[in-house]
Amino acid sequence: MDIPYVRGRTPKQAHVDIPEGTYEEEVGRNGFFGKYAHLYRSHPPVNWTRIEGPLKPQLFDLNQLKSEGDYSSTRDPILWNDDVAIYQYQMNKAMEYYFRNADADEILFVHKGYGNLETDYGVLNYKVGDYILIPRGTLYRLVPSDMSQFLIVESFSEVEFPHKGMLGQHALFDPAVLTRPDLNDGPISSLQSKNGEYEIRVKRTGEITKIFYPHCPLDVVGWKGTLSPILLNVEDIRPVLSDRYHLPPSAHSTFVANNFVICTFLPRPLEIGDEGAMKVPFYHSNIDFDEVLFYHAGDFFSRDGISEGMMTFHPQGIHHGPQKKAIERSKNATKTNEIAVMIDTKRPLKVGRAGESVENKNYWKSWQE
Repeated sequence: MDIPYVRGRTPKQAHVDIPEGTYEEEVGRNGFFGKYAHLYRSHPPVNWTRIEGPLKPQLFDLNQLKSEGDYSSTRDPILWNDDVAIYQYQMNKAMEYYFRNADADEILFVHKGYGNLETDYGVLNYKVGDYILIPRGTLYRLVPSDMSQFLIVESFSEVEFPHKGMLGQHALFDPAVLTRPDLNDGPISSLQSKNGEYEIRVKRTGEITKIFYPHCPLDVVGWKGTLSPILLNVEDIRPVLSDRYHLPPSAHSTFVANNFVICTFLPRPLEIGDEGAMKVPFYHSNIDFDEVLFYHAGDFFSRDGISEGMMTFHPQGIHHGPQKKAIERSKNATKTNEIAVMIDTKRPLKVGRAGESVENKNYWKSWQE
């Protein structure tokens, strides 16, 4: 453990008993695991009056996005880089073909709807709040029972669960809650061939190849091993808590991959065990990571004017943290009632066409209200 230097007026404990009239800012390296500095400023670092240039907080209202065209080839990214791409897609009828992503692992977060996912390994029944991890190369077909809306994360490296270290293997979620496909004693698919052929669409290097078979390609009658699609519902995640200290977002990590991490923020008690403990996220300039937050459900207490289905993007190099109204609301609050998905990326993200089409251009002004 590095021994920190201390200069000027500071508290003994980070995020607790902030000196009167100051605002704490955390400058961190390597997420929240590297070197750091806590700066105690006389003004909030988000009190800008104007921003000129491309570096600014952004807000996307994904409720305005309408999926059009083919699932396999017409998805426009909201945000992307060389490690990850983020999409939204909604559908109300079953796919008429099978799909295989040969470029990336996929995580489908179910924002709305329920139905079935048919795969090589069998069937998974999905519902709202499910994460579905689909390994690269898996053949699958989505069969919604009603209108289903997915937040889709493509990872160009293998997605894994985080190491839980001193918390133990049952922390956050017991591995026993993970659901794997049910083969039901034989291959199952509800797709009926109309002309004697079954179609597979394979995505490789961003291009689609169509492959046809005279029989249903979901013909696996048995499997064993350690690789398969996995389903995890947010209701089965039990967040790590501290009633005397505001834990960093990394404590809520759900998935990790090369150069990015996915965290899940869930309803939990606030920090009421110490009157001086901060309840809302501290201001921070996490210079090594871009931060993306998808707001799934509940009351988003650290942000005003945010509703379900919206996404914020806070890039490296500019501060972010709570708005004034959120700080005021937190003083008497005892718990949060929000479910949100955070995606932190080490390499800078670019805004795709889908994001550009639904951006709230005035979001950066919201800290002035």
